[in-house]
Amino acid sequence: MGCGSCGTGANGKPAGCQSNGGCSSGGCNRFNVFDWLGNIPLADGARPYPIVEVSFNKGSRKEYFRNNTYTIFEKGQMIAVEGVSGFDIGMVSLTGELVKLQMKKYGVKDDSNIKRILRLSTEEDLKIHQQNKEREQAIMVRSRAIARQMKLEMKICEVEIQSDGKKATFFYTADARVDFRELIKTYATEFKVKVEMKQIGARQESAKIGGIGSCGRELCCSTWLTDFKSVNTTAARYQNLSINQAKLSGQCGRLKCCLNFELDTYMDALRNFPEGAETLETAKGNAYLQKKDIFKNLMWYSFRDSNKQYPLSIARVKEIQKLNKEGKKPEELQPEELESTSHKSTIKAEMGFVNDVGQISLRALEKSPGKKKHKNKPDRPQPSGGGGQQKKTTVPAPQAKSSEQRQASHKPNPQQEGKGKPTPGRTPHNNNNPKSTPQRRNNRPNQQPNKGTKPE
Repeated sequence: MGCGSCGTGANGKPAGCQSNGGCSSGGCNRFNVFDWLGNIPLADGARPYPIVEVSFNKGSRKEYFRNNTYTIFEKGQMIAVEGVSGFDIGMVSLTGELVKLQMKKYGVKDDSNIKRILRLSTEEDLKIHQQNKEREQAIMVRSRAIARQMKLEMKICEVEIQSDGKKATFFYTADARVDFRELIKTYATEFKVKVEMKQIGARQESAKIGGIGSCGRELCCSTWLTDFKSVNTTAARYQNLSINQAKLSGQCGRLKCCLNFELDTYMDALRNFPEGAETLETAKGNAYLQKKDIFKNLMWYSFRDSNKQYPLSIARVKEIQKLNKEGKKPEELQPEELESTSHKSTIKAEMGFVNDVGQISLRALEKSPGKKKHKNKPDRPQPSGGGGQQKKTTVPAPQAKSSEQRQASHKPNPQQEGKGKPTPGRTPHNNNNPKSTPQRRNNRPNQQPNKGTKPE
């Protein structure tokens, strides 16, 4: 599986990887195995194990090949191996004695019919290999269209072309058995290759496509998980998880593989809990088990007609079970006292947490019902009489400075001393503000003001 940040270069190795195709994260090849026997020296005259592990298709498939040549291959080298009526190009992923242990793990026998290694790949081999790999995406799109035209209930997930271009393997998923005999003939005629069909499951499909899981990390099946075990809802029940299909399902539509990761830990912890404690008999009635808390070693019970749950310790549950076997019913369950809220607030206060709720009052947002809108505005002068009734202006009259204020600031100019003083019988107004003009003039827009009157 190629890294999302590096991809595959021209020579078949990841373009951005400086470790010859084996980056430290393991994302370039999820089948990578650390060779902890690689530094062990061989005896004099001894040869390494004659079988080599080779990975194909960006590390999503690996096979074993016999090395009958006199060349000693190292990890990361591109080699040419036997294919179907031709050759294939792969990368050496493991050598030495560790290959023997891997073959034993996967049930591959040493004396079986194992294909052989031909040679180190040349520049011409790598060029042909790259040209055929670039055809895979276009062939996959076309093969899906052909299968849809033939109305076959199947989905083509991936197409892998042999390096010499003579064979193509089509990986597909299907819920039922599919008769694809006519489909193979159409593919062979359309793409001019030998066709091989392989059915895979939904988990293998997600491993080939890849993606990001609900945990925020790359899918386990596309990075390091190589074998897929069956997962059922019993694993979720042991871990006290709600049976929600949307939350427990992965991108493959099946139950998440990570449900099995912590199952053994929960099974070991549940051994300390008593068996057959689903119902406890008391004087108030039967108490039914709701859940088990393996972290606090508590068992939660509730009565049929009540939603309240009572936490009981393991010792108390065993004690009630013993009384029930003797035909006795306890008066109370005697639940455990959990951590109170006052103790939690004390801990938060010691850690420096401060509760500011109710300490700050935004008085600016408070509105009093009897507050007037123009309470603090100064009194407005009355307009001069005559010429009809006039409306009051909203601009307040300028106030003259007192003698003490003039002496404190500076000596006033005699020519400007009269400015700012209101003239008796006249309403001061701003010529630039049309709202300050008396209403009498606004009612007569064509009438010119009196030219003999000079404004102050």
